[in-house]
Amino acid sequence: MHFLDGMTLRTRLTLAMFLLVIGALAPMNLFVKVFTEDALREQIDATLRSEAEGLRELVEAALTEREGNARSWAEDAILRGALLFDTFEKSDAVLASLQKRHATFAGLALFSEDGRVLSASSPEVRAAFLDRAAEVRETSWFQGALENRLDGHSLARVDPFFQKRVLPFAVPVISPISQSRIGVLLAAYDWGHVGAEVADALTRAHNRGQPSFALEVLTADGTPLFDSRGENAPRATNALRIEALDDRTEVDVGDGWRFVATVAPEEAYAPLRRGTTVAFVLTALSLLASMVGSWWLARSVTRPISTLSEVVGRIVREGDLTQHVEVPARQDEVGKLAASFSSMMSHLRESTASLQQGTRVLGQTVEELTQATSQQERNLSRQATALQETQVTAQEIKQTSLMAAERSQEVLGVTTRAREVGSAGEATVSASLQGFEQLREQVGRVATSISALEERTRQIGGITQTVKDLADQSNMLALNAAIESARSGEHGKGFGVVAREIRSLADQSISSTGRVREILEDVQRAIRATAALSEEGQRRTESGLAQVRASGDSLRELASIIQDNANAAQQIATAVTQQNAGVAQIFTAVTDLSRMMEETLAGMQSTQRSTDRLRDVARHMEAAAGTYRV
Repeated sequence: MHFLDGMTLRTRLTLAMFLLVIGALAPMNLFVKVFTEDALREQIDATLRSEAEGLRELVEAALTEREGNARSWAEDAILRGALLFDTFEKSDAVLASLQKRHATFAGLALFSEDGRVLSASSPEVRAAFLDRAAEVRETSWFQGALENRLDGHSLARVDPFFQKRVLPFAVPVISPISQSRIGVLLAAYDWGHVGAEVADALTRAHNRGQPSFALEVLTADGTPLFDSRGENAPRATNALRIEALDDRTEVDVGDGWRFVATVAPEEAYAPLRRGTTVAFVLTALSLLASMVGSWWLARSVTRPISTLSEVVGRIVREGDLTQHVEVPARQDEVGKLAASFSSMMSHLRESTASLQQGTRVLGQTVEELTQATSQQERNLSRQATALQETQVTAQEIKQTSLMAAERSQEVLGVTTRAREVGSAGEATVSASLQGFEQLREQVGRVATSISALEERTRQIGGITQTVKDLADQSNMLALNAAIESARSGEHGKGFGVVAREIRSLADQSISSTGRVREILEDVQRAIRATAALSEEGQRRTESGLAQVRASGDSLRELASIIQDNANAAQQIATAVTQQNAGVAQIFTAVTDLSRMMEETLAGMQSTQRSTDRLRDVARHMEAAAGTYRV
């Protein structure tokens, strides 16, 4: 492998990629050559088998549908009625309508059991069977209809009645009354329509590039029934051939038929030959593309490295950082290396530019610092003079603050006394308010007692009324007793004396109850007056209680104001005290500022000397940063 050491990186990468492509394509071509032909043969056989089975299913479906049509038409009420009642004009119309809707039938005819045509779908069909009852009875389809079976043997030749190949669907017509056979219905399927049924399959084969593709239908003994190429077309002896057999267990017209799909082998295997040619062409193109791709890949890998090498050489020789590094739009290691180198160049350029800018700014800053130091020195001189004046003013403020502290203590004592007086007044109003509350409760209890007394008075009045009623009744009884005693004569005199006494007592009771009623009315009037006076007293008590409450609220508000004033006076006294302490601190601070101002002036002179040294350092840094161009 020593000969590779003398090659460039681009040449080695190109050679490696070319050998890799050859190693990948050789096994692939061998696999295609060995396995593709067998797979294609299987695919061709599967396609032909699918077409043959499709033809079988298509024909079977068509025959099943036509058989179903014929049997359903044989059950038509009009056709049965025509055979029973000789109404053949109606059956002619029905048959004509059926043939019009189903154009695949060559004709429809209705026969008697002896083979005479009774009705037909068209005059031509009727004329074809007219006066030929003997021939009809000899046909296999008519005999099969009498036995309730379908027969397709006549399909192998031209039908003598329709003058073309037809598949007869002949079914018996059963009477709905006696359930016996009353005639035969013939539905002749035009076999020429099979070509239209298989047209789609032929079109698919032609689209596959197989014009020799053909479909055939044979009987069990090999008699041809249908050939998509025509009856007289030549047959290829070496054609690929796949058959599908109608081997269904149920009995139908096509039992035993064979459905064949054929195609010429050169057309069938044409895709294999084209595939082999395309494979060779693609292999050649792949080798060419691999050579170009290898060269391009090696170039794309080594070109950024060469560019980076040239840039580094110029930077080392010339110290020029203004060069631009092109970064390729790729995410591999070379692209990342170029991006990292470009980022490093940008950082180095920015650092150098920042250093040069910093040295310039540092020089300007030193110059400005020198000017600012001179200006501060002048300002400090003026500030020292102002501090002396401030010290004198602070002494005067200190004396004024002491006087304010003394006066605030006096105000605090006055507010304390006002707060005590307000508290005493509030306590007195609270006691008065409590007394009024008790008085209101007593007046309420008196009013309750008066109401109860008035109720008892009304009860006594009721009792008095009861006594009066009893006295009236006793008077009436005494009167009745006197009358009875007078009637009794001598024997009733004693009873009459008792009656007079009872009457006298009753009169006295009536008189007494009247006086009691008058006394009770006077008592009630007095009670009402007393109740009115108690209500008036209660209202006045409520009014006085409201006034006392208002006075109490006012006193409480006044006490609150006094309390607020006391708190404010306390805060003022505290603030004045704090202000006095603050003024003392200000006086001390101003004294300290005077001392610090002298120290600041000394430090400013030291700063001036440091600024001069910093100016020298800035000059040296600017000279060092000017080595690179940015």
